[in-house]
Formats: sequence, C-alpha cells, structure tokens
Amino acid sequence: MSRMAVVTESKALNEDVKVMQILKRYTAEKENLIPILQEVQRELGYISSDSVKMISKHLKISSSSVYGVATFYSMFRFAKPSKHNIKVCLGTSCHVKGGERILETFERLLGIRCGEKSQDLKFSLERVACLGSCALAPIVVVDDKIYGKMDVNQVKNILFKDKMLM
Repeated sequence: MSRMAVVTESKALNEDVKVMQILKRYTAEKENLIPILQEVQRELGYISSDSVKMISKHLKISSSSVYGVATFYSMFRFAKPSKHNIKVCLGTSCHVKGGERILETFERLLGIRCGEKSQDLKFSLERVACLGSCALAPIVVVDDKIYGKMDVNQVKNILFKDKMLM
C-alpha cells in the first residue's frame, strides 16, 4: 500500500471515529437528525457519504432520508471545504470598479476557475452578488478577512505576502 493510500485511509478512519463520538451523544430518535448533521459538519467541515451511512444506521432511517433532509437546507455541504475560501464581489459597484478583472487575476494565479477548488483543496474561488460594502468597492473576502478598494496588484500581495501560495 502506498504512503498516500495509508494517509488517506487514516484520515477516513479518523473521520469515522469523530462521527461515532458524536453519535454516542444522541439517542436514536429521528428528531436528532439535524443536530447530528450540524455537529458532524462543525467537526469535519462537511457531511461525507460515510457519515450519512453512519447517521442513517444510528437513527434507523434510510440514507436517502438523511440526504433528503440535509439537501433541503443550504447550510450543509457534501464536499470537503478548501483551506482558503476566496469570494470576489461582482455587485454593481464592484463590477464597475474592476471586480471582473480581479476575479480573472485570481483565476490566472490560482489556476482554477470561479466556482472551483484547487486539487490540493488549498483554495476555492467564488463570485458573490454583493457584500454590502459598496463604499469599499471592489471587495474581496479571503476566509473572513475583508479587502477593500482592491486592484490586480493587491491580488498578488494577498496571495504571496500572506504566503498562501507557498
């Protein structure tokens, strides 16, 4: 077995252990589904297919019932989140002041398109309709940090100065 396969298997086992610990705190009642999903996502960052199977077995409901509830609510994710989430505002003010060029610069430097994640899960890039701070246009949010009055040179500073690309 390769080192990569061992590391991947180890991470999956670690996730399973975390889910099992969460499930131990809840009785096997259907009304516990949403709190369990919330806690699993808080712990893992997303809801894995293995988690869904474990939750369905614990609550004695089908996996499709778990997915049915989880997909109804937009707060639940089914893919691992990236380490750094980059949001580029393209609302009217940001668009007029160069938001599209900023988005294109991120795409070029990161090698991903808007709506994608990097293969190493280090970055995700998305466009948002409005961040509600038009006076600071154009705006970028990296993780929870807001960068206002952006230009393409600042994109490079964010990625290299903050050592995100290293």
